[in-house]
Amino acid sequence: MDVMDRRRDAADMTLSTASRTAARRTTARLDALVGEVREAVGRGLPPELTAYLVAERLAPFLGESDLLTGEQRQGDPDRYRQHVLHAESDGSFSVVALVWLPGQVTPIHDHVSWCVTGVLEGEESERRYRLVSDGTTARLVATEHVVNAQGTVCGFAPPGDIHRVRNNCTSTAISLHVYGADIARLGTSIRRVYKLPADR
Repeated sequence: MDVMDRRRDAADMTLSTASRTAARRTTARLDALVGEVREAVGRGLPPELTAYLVAERLAPFLGESDLLTGEQRQGDPDRYRQHVLHAESDGSFSVVALVWLPGQVTPIHDHVSWCVTGVLEGEESERRYRLVSDGTTARLVATEHVVNAQGTVCGFAPPGDIHRVRNNCTSTAISLHVYGADIARLGTSIRRVYKLPADR
């Protein structure tokens, strides 16, 4: 199976667990954020450094109530919802809002590119994993469990980006995600969904 087949499979899996919308409207604050991200990405630094710079630029926007439109804050009762807010024309980055109603969760997955996430509203529970193998069998070992509250920003670049995210709260959670890929074209940031034995 080649990389594109894996991406298509991941996209199919994501579409079954997350509803998607392409946001057509923007706000002045979102335009300002996109400009800040464009400047950071345009430096052409390695993925880890790019994620660090983008995280620095995302953090100040997380207290802004006018960053998203009302439509971009809407969830889906069946699954977490992905709103593609911006995809750079050269494919270098995308900005996405994920809206999580109480109890909604991702599969365990990794990513096609570097990623920065920031919690705009509510909080998200994140379990991080490491893939271990004895040469014949593989399993996922939980390495960390964190609760990302409003204003929390984190960034990472593959490898070492395996996790599952859940809204354990009784209210809606909204997070902003900046990916080093064209999510409007790919349909998802997920490279691979893991169905291996995993620590809970």
